[in-house]
Amino acid sequence: MTGTAAADPATRDFILSQTMLRIRDPERSVAFYRDVLGMRLLRRFDFPEMKFSLYFMGYVDASDEPQPETPAEAAAWVFRRKGALELTHNWGTESDEAFAGYHNGNSDPRGFGHIGITVPDVYAACARFEELGVDFVKRPDDGKMKGLAFIRDPDGYWIEILSAEGLAGLVTGG
Repeated sequence: MTGTAAADPATRDFILSQTMLRIRDPERSVAFYRDVLGMRLLRRFDFPEMKFSLYFMGYVDASDEPQPETPAEAAAWVFRRKGALELTHNWGTESDEAFAGYHNGNSDPRGFGHIGITVPDVYAACARFEELGVDFVKRPDDGKMKGLAFIRDPDGYWIEILSAEGLAGLVTGG
């Protein structure tokens, strides 16, 4: 399957809005995605009656329209972003010593695997991650697939670090 079939016109305006990850400590996780991966906190939504908060992280460049001021318009702006990351914090997990953490999907039973971040230079990005003390699952030259890496976020979720050109060469054998 190569994706050459025409999409149903009814889905023309669909976008992948977000992927949700549950997090234990929002301070650590927001700092990781902001300071290590360069994402911006797009918006935080608190639900006190249900005791959880949502932190929407994403890449926004100067060409994106500014975030609106009213809460309803700002929420709609967030949900129109492509490929945002929704970090869900259930209140109290950050201080509960009995909390064992969330399953990252990479041990049995396997399920969710990872998110991917495309960077211009995998080796330069990994050198920076090394300086920042980021935990690696796989470094760029480990294993059979060279030129891509996997790092862990504070909750143990895997993040693939790849370059578009490098991965294109891997998948096409070129």
